[in-house]
Order: sequence, then structure tokens, then C-alpha cells
Amino acid sequence: MLASRLRLMSVNRLHNISQHLVGTTLRSKTMSGHSPSEAEVLLAKSGCAAVITMNRPKALNALNLNMARHIYQKLKLWEEDPDTFLVIIKGSGGKAFCAGGDILAVTNAGKSGDRLAQDFFREEYILNNAIGTCRKPYIAFIDGITMGGGVGLSVHGHFRVASEKTLFAMPETAIGLFPDVGGGYFLPRLPGKLGLYISLTGFRLKGRDVQKAGIATHFVESEKSTADEEKPFILAEHLDKINSLFTANSVEEIFENLKKDGSSFAQQQLQTLSKMSPTSLKMTFRQLKNGSSLTLQEVLTMEYRLSQACMRGHDFYEGVRAVLIDKDQNPKWKPERLEDVTNEYLDSCFASLGGNDLKL
Repeated sequence: MLASRLRLMSVNRLHNISQHLVGTTLRSKTMSGHSPSEAEVLLAKSGCAAVITMNRPKALNALNLNMARHIYQKLKLWEEDPDTFLVIIKGSGGKAFCAGGDILAVTNAGKSGDRLAQDFFREEYILNNAIGTCRKPYIAFIDGITMGGGVGLSVHGHFRVASEKTLFAMPETAIGLFPDVGGGYFLPRLPGKLGLYISLTGFRLKGRDVQKAGIATHFVESEKSTADEEKPFILAEHLDKINSLFTANSVEEIFENLKKDGSSFAQQQLQTLSKMSPTSLKMTFRQLKNGSSLTLQEVLTMEYRLSQACMRGHDFYEGVRAVLIDKDQNPKWKPERLEDVTNEYLDSCFASLGGNDLKL
């Protein structure tokens, strides 16, 4: 009943809530007795609202395993609490909601064989599912950078409120990964081939365009009035081409479509896609194709298998090195060519992990 009532909430009501909560500092006890400046995530009540504040501003509020565990535990308690009417999640620092997961920690763990490479993805996806199945209305204020893990903390909830400062992207194919955290569920459900385009190219959406794409449910200006209200969706003029050129049975076919089209838009996409991990491109293509007919739980189970395949592989570590560590932007993918990423290898990435499969 509460959830259905909130779904009827007007934009003005959401605006009022946001104006009251976005940018405020909650004066209440935080988890584990830490002071607000020390805690990585603040978990507090403000009246009938439970409020989660990502509190690693210097790291753009990147999600780590400790944060995921605390959020999950508190979310399950709030879900059963009769005095909690809704759950709100936001970021601190003014720059980011959450720019992703703690990739460097996962990279180091994967190289050394540490369990974090398993535990982080497992518990992050369990949290994503808890958000997607939460019986209390869940509102994410995606004010600022929202990428990767930050998408998983927001997109599966009832409402995603963007601002003029929102920057949304799923850039995983550039680091040898794939758009996880349930990307295989929500991306193929965006209009036309928009989700496939965003996931393969890592295209960035800003401000109102995040709502126009169907990712944010509402838009609220965080400061003074912005002048972009009447601007068309940034990809509006390209949607027909996206829908036609990205309608294909394989990534190779997409490349052929782009080459045959020859327009400046198509050439730009070829240039972008040619920089991405061939393995990631083909993994992502199959992920979204499969995910279009799966439940969120089935998608997360599939994505956990893919995450562990990436931990066993080469391209994730090379992508992180090139983009985040050495920053030379010159990854050496293995294999280098799309045609050398075999169906047999992809089948192994999607195969069951048996007793190590994700259990939701």
C-alpha cells in the first residue's frame, strides 16, 4: 500500500523531499560509533525516512565491501521497521553520488587470489537484489557522477532523481569488464537499442538526458534554474541510426553495419568501439541479449559468473592498468580481434559455477 501510494507521488512532492534532504548533514548516530567524518557510509533516520549517505567524497563515494555490507544489513532492518516509510540514498561531497565500485581493491585481490575478488561482487549483487526487491519505497538522489556500482545502488529502486549535475555512464568495456550490477536487466529494457549502445560505447549522459533516456524517473534542479529544460534529448537525432545499426546478431555485425553506413556518427562509433576490449564487447552483447528475458535475480546470477570469468582472464587487469593505474590509455587486449573471441570461450564465461554460484 505504501509503495503504491508513493508511486503516485507528484514531481512537486519529490522536489520538496529533495530540497529538504539533498546537501544536508544528518546530526545523528552513525554506524559502528564512528563520527560522520570517519564513517564510509552514514546510516540514519530523519523522521519517517531512512537515509543512506555515501561518505567517501575523496574517492567519489566509490563502493567498497564494508559499505555494501553495512547498507545491506541496515536496509533489511528498515524494510521490517513499521516506523520507516521510505529509504533515501545520496552521496556526500557535491561531486558524486557514487562513481563505481572499489576497482583497484578488486584488481589487487584478483591478482593475489584474495577472496575479495569473489566476495565483493557476490555481496554487491546481493545488495542490488535487496534494493530491487525492497518493499519500502527507495529513492536515489543521483546528484553528480553515477557510474558502475553507483548505478547498481540506484537504478533498481522505485525512484531515481537526477539533477543538472548528474553524469551517468556504464564505461566497463573500456576496462575489460562488462556493465554489471544488474545492467543485463535494465539496459535491454531501455527504449530501442539505447541500452546496448550505452553499454558497448560507454556513452555518457548528463543532467536531464538521464531522465529522457528512461534511467532517472525524475529531474530536480539542485541549485538555480537551468536552461536546458526544452533542449531535445542529446541522442534524439541519432536514435534511428542507433536502432538500425545496433540491431544485429553479433558485435561483428554491428561493426559491419557501422562500416557500411559510413556517416560521421557511424565512424565515431567505430572509433570508440575499436578501443574497447573485444572480449568485453562480445560478453556484454550476449549479457544484454540473455538479460532481456530474465528476471533481475537470474541476471545477477549470470553476472556473477561473468565477474568471476573476468577475474580469471586478462583484459580486466590490463584495462585497469591502462585506464586507472598507468593511465596511458593504451591497453593491450588479448585477444586483440573480435573474431578471436570464440563462442566456446564465451560459453565458459556464462557457465554455472556449481556450488559457487550466486544464491539470492
